[in-house]
Amino acid sequence: MTNIQILNNPDMKDSIIILCGGGPAPGMNTVVCSVAKTFLSNGFRVIGLHGGYSGLFSKTPRTEDIDFFKADAYFNRGGSYLQMSRFKPTDEDFEKNFNLPLFQENNVKLLVTVGGDDTASTANRIAKFLEAKDYPIHNIHVPKTIDNDLPLPDNAPTFGFNSAKDEGAHIARTVYEDARTSGNWLLISAMGRSAGHLALGIGEATHCPMTIIPEMFNKTTISIDKIIKLTLSAIIKRKILGIPYGTVVVAEGVFHDMDPEDIKGTGVNMTYDEHGHPELGKISKAVLFNDILEKEFKKIGMKVKTRPVEIGYDVRCQDPIGYDLTYCTELAMGAYELYSKGETGCMVYVDANGEAHPLYLKDLQNEEGKIPPRRVNIEGGTATNYYSHICHYITPADYEAAKAYVKDPEEYDFKKILNW
Repeated sequence: MTNIQILNNPDMKDSIIILCGGGPAPGMNTVVCSVAKTFLSNGFRVIGLHGGYSGLFSKTPRTEDIDFFKADAYFNRGGSYLQMSRFKPTDEDFEKNFNLPLFQENNVKLLVTVGGDDTASTANRIAKFLEAKDYPIHNIHVPKTIDNDLPLPDNAPTFGFNSAKDEGAHIARTVYEDARTSGNWLLISAMGRSAGHLALGIGEATHCPMTIIPEMFNKTTISIDKIIKLTLSAIIKRKILGIPYGTVVVAEGVFHDMDPEDIKGTGVNMTYDEHGHPELGKISKAVLFNDILEKEFKKIGMKVKTRPVEIGYDVRCQDPIGYDLTYCTELAMGAYELYSKGETGCMVYVDANGEAHPLYLKDLQNEEGKIPPRRVNIEGGTATNYYSHICHYITPADYEAAKAYVKDPEEYDFKKILNW
């Protein structure tokens, strides 16, 4: 019997496999368990695959059936019942290690992958592989990430983002109240390696006087000096206004996007990889930022008390808020709707009316076959209005008053720093 015949065995119940890749986000369990409930109600067997993509390229994958009771017990919880992984298969893995028997022996018709841009990029590779091999297995990707950086239409969020922003804003507004109460400045680093959506969302929600994201540097290069000057611009402006406190939110991506030599030049103690690059993944970006800023305060003779706060791992596994509970359920039902229409090699997108649409991964890929991240539209209304009306920073009208704190106020002019 051929592989194709085995994969279409009419004597076995049709099955689906679900896996979760990358890092956790609020709503992982909601998607997985809602997919399970939806397919179970339509007569399918639902198999959960632990270990992300590693299970697809292992001879001994860890799997378990997800029944109604298991799905019903976990659908509204944070974290991920299915263990996740950042495993990325190599070309050799595809040719030699793809676990076809897992699909054959369980009569699997659909692979549902849940994850961010890396997981989506691998889903795109799997779609091409299945098509090239002519295996009758569909694959549909469900977009998640607290970074909100997958290219969904109409600025639709990725699931997990709103829950993470909600908890991040809760932490940040508590921190802001501490700054106001104590007369200090709190420096907050927010997750977002390639985009500043989470940082900007937290900054806007908490009326933070300065939020620094990679997309701000659209007309200049990112540097430690500019990040410090943007921060001091807010601090000095508030001093002029008689406000001796505040918060600054910085997206971690600004540190990843700058020249490694720039960080080395700060004198901050760090470890380096075999290529001489700072190992930023091992340290708190908030602590790094605070250490660099304290050195600058001493250099210019300004007395400001600052404290670092990191927002990241504490927002990834929280329980999803109502928005994501609803949204994730719609995405899961949308995955079934797309499958029932014969769709494959796509990412599910649910519009404002709750209608599911396929976004074909091959149409979203770049020249390298990867799904590029969606960045903040720095010229869009959200960013433009926030930086125009909520942020505090030095403008030419403040130069004279700012001379009480720095010799050359023009160096701290917000728009001149960014070349806006």
